[in-house]
Amino acid sequence: MTSTATASSAESATAAPPSEVELLIGGMTCASCAARVEKKLNRMDGVAATVNYATEKARISYPAGVEVADLIATVVKTGYTAEEPAPEPAPRDAGDAPRDPELTDLRHRLLVTALLAAPVVLLAMVPSFQFDNWQWLSLTLAAPAVVWGGAPLHKAAWTNLRHGAATMDTLVSVGTLAALGWSLWALFFGDAGMPGMRHPFELTVSRTEGASTIYLEVAAGVTAFILLGRYLEARSKRRAGAALRALMELGAKEVAVLRDGREVRIPVDRLAVGDRFVVRPGEKIATDGTVVQGTSAVDASMLTGESVPVDVVPGDAVTGATVNAGGRLVVEATRIGADTRLARMAQLVEEAQSGKAEVQRLADRISGVFVPAVLLLALACFGGWLVATGDTVAAFTAAVAVLIIACPCALGLATPTALMVGTGRGAQLGILIKGPEVLESTRRVDTVVLDKTGTVTTGRMTLQDVYVADGVDERLLLRLAGALEHASEHPVARAVAAGAEERVGELPAAERFENVPGRGVRGLVEGREVAVGRLFASLPEELARARDAAERDGMTAVVAGWDGVARGVLAVADAIKETSAEAVRELRALGLTPVLLTGDNRTVAEAVAAAVGIDRVVAEVLPEDKVDVVRRLRDEGRVVAMVGDGVNDAAALATADLGLAMGTGTDAAIEASDLTLVRGDLRVAADAIRLSRRTLATIKGNLVWAFGYNVAALPLAAAGLLNPMIAGAAMAFSSVFVVTNSLRLRAFR
Repeated sequence: MTSTATASSAESATAAPPSEVELLIGGMTCASCAARVEKKLNRMDGVAATVNYATEKARISYPAGVEVADLIATVVKTGYTAEEPAPEPAPRDAGDAPRDPELTDLRHRLLVTALLAAPVVLLAMVPSFQFDNWQWLSLTLAAPAVVWGGAPLHKAAWTNLRHGAATMDTLVSVGTLAALGWSLWALFFGDAGMPGMRHPFELTVSRTEGASTIYLEVAAGVTAFILLGRYLEARSKRRAGAALRALMELGAKEVAVLRDGREVRIPVDRLAVGDRFVVRPGEKIATDGTVVQGTSAVDASMLTGESVPVDVVPGDAVTGATVNAGGRLVVEATRIGADTRLARMAQLVEEAQSGKAEVQRLADRISGVFVPAVLLLALACFGGWLVATGDTVAAFTAAVAVLIIACPCALGLATPTALMVGTGRGAQLGILIKGPEVLESTRRVDTVVLDKTGTVTTGRMTLQDVYVADGVDERLLLRLAGALEHASEHPVARAVAAGAEERVGELPAAERFENVPGRGVRGLVEGREVAVGRLFASLPEELARARDAAERDGMTAVVAGWDGVARGVLAVADAIKETSAEAVRELRALGLTPVLLTGDNRTVAEAVAAAVGIDRVVAEVLPEDKVDVVRRLRDEGRVVAMVGDGVNDAAALATADLGLAMGTGTDAAIEASDLTLVRGDLRVAADAIRLSRRTLATIKGNLVWAFGYNVAALPLAAAGLLNPMIAGAAMAFSSVFVVTNSLRLRAFR
């Protein structure tokens, strides 16, 4: 019995879904550090980890039986630190820049090292500056620059050595300490310390007497260059993540809640679902909610990139962190905390930034074996030069150059920095990219399927045209028909009533209202027997022509009249969004073939397609058949993107190679998509694909540079064609180039 219970509990543990945790990893200095941590975590049973060097985070999936403490212990054993991020950062004003002690320390260390190293490099490079005993001044300045300035590098190298590993720090530490050690030997035990010693400077390896050669400028200069590269890299990484931090800091800090009819100001984190709060002009809306009182215009530009404020009335949904640009509003909270749209946006962006594209996984695998290979190459280089020339100085110089130029940092930064900047810029423009895998899909897509309702059209029926018989006053027709339709709940009736109210003002009340199923409505308005729908025995020829023309254009036509006589035709349609035609042109310009997909009848669908410039229409499709349409297109060899917004689009969005959900749509659609377009403008779909393609191109450009740099630089260094100091400068600026290239994405429009 006990063994059965044990077996069953084991089975349930096996069947339990894995848990997920995100850890902050400290002490990583290059891509090979991240590769080591990832490798160690993935060796644990059932653990799947992704470590991102740029964001300094590990996203880990682990099974039942493994604790977070076990994961942290594994990271610590590898030589790094790990901790869970704080659940809720303390709120602060957007103007308060967070202090970064690591960046501050790096800046101080860089400034001191640069001041010490500059005279050393200058004395070595310009022989005319070399006075008697100049070499001892160089030693006095270079020693603290290398030992104190490079302390973080030496400490990291020692930590890794204790754990049997080698990283970029190992290369730099060994190279600079070897250069300093050689110089000390030459100064104290060789001829380099003699008064009057002169030291020529050359960019390449030269044959000189080892006992009279010092490398103090290499040791100090490389340390300064490495620290400069590290500082610029760290600062650029902070700038790359600035969009996400700005997004998370957008929300209001306090809110005026209504308690027993009085306003009480409380911190926003004490707000509860169902609370009603006041938003005055110029204030931020505290959380997602529904307007219950007041009318205004809401500026959502910081969330959606849309510059024009949106009008809101009672019943409209509003989003937290947007700004009330007009009148006083009373809003009822519907979502708070982590459930709000802003919090979900920030989470999506952060998840995307911590992922890895396939190209980055290749780079990580290379950087993981790169450092040990370089150490072997440097030893082989030293031995080869020694055997070939018998010149210890030349052999040593070439080996040090190999060690210093081979840093794989640029490889590790190529993808994460571009992804951080690209996803951050997307968030500012109202485009949420769910992960790096999405970028590959956008490059291959050639067909875009557009759901009609809510995507190409507004999704709301509106009064488009009014046709009146001869001698009939249009305003009177709208007043009477609108009053009658105001009493009905039908979507067409609501559209007629809203359109009439907009054009003629307040409507009178209808009496003796009657709904005639399938045919229309009738009632008494201002003493007239009014009817709307198919309740008239005959129509004047002009109204019949108007009705037929409206239906040919894909609109719903209803006849209105009074006292038994038809007086006019009201044409109602789901209005096409003003920007849809332009969006279709932009999608075509990206090489995509648009297809309109709808459950509406073919006449309506073809009218909408013709209006926006789409040639292929798939109409009268049941919601469950939308998936089959996407599958058929894929079977034709097409790579399909799907744009939709409703619950009935969710399965098709998930089936498509690339799913784009309109952020104005349902949670199900957004969850199933790869890209979320925060505002309901179809043009953003084209922007999203352009941004994704641009980000992927930047990643590939970074990787080509990083690989090309190492492939070209290592043979030059091994051949003795690079002075180690020049190698150090080139290595530092390769990382800076990659980060700077990524930062260009911030200018995407």
